[in-house]
Amino acid sequence: MTRLWTVLAILIVQVVSAFFFVSDILSSYLPIWSGPIAWEYRELMEVGAALGLVLGVVLGAWALWRSHIERHQAEERLRRASGAFMDLLDERFSEWGLTKAEADVALFAIKGLSTAEIAGLRQTSEGTVKAQTNAIYRKAGVTGRSQLLSLFIEDLMRDDGALRVKLAQSAA
Repeated sequence: MTRLWTVLAILIVQVVSAFFFVSDILSSYLPIWSGPIAWEYRELMEVGAALGLVLGVVLGAWALWRSHIERHQAEERLRRASGAFMDLLDERFSEWGLTKAEADVALFAIKGLSTAEIAGLRQTSEGTVKAQTNAIYRKAGVTGRSQLLSLFIEDLMRDDGALRVKLAQSAA
């Protein structure tokens, strides 16, 4: 909400300042009557408008800098959560007693690759990949890829919060 007010303040200050300068230029060329203003007041208005534009630039730079910092922090939290998810995968693969080849196939399957794509990446036949995925499903106690993926989603969303706390701590 603070960011919204900051952006709104920047816009208002810059619009008012720009309006002053544009209306001043237009009044010189268009037959718009305006009463005479003492030069001291006119100078103060110009200085105020210029300061408003400078303030808008400063606030804009500050908002951009804050946005950059927050984006970097979000990327770091995502990187840490990704690492925690990989730890979870390794933990489950060990619990199920998956071989290295089965763990690779399971990871590719969770990422959404097809059997043909996995076979191509692993330089094996599709039959081998199918046999490995069947072994993975059997060891994990599931009947297919969607159930395999749901096991990890359930771990991430457990009601007791054990894993979520671990992920949150690693993301902090």
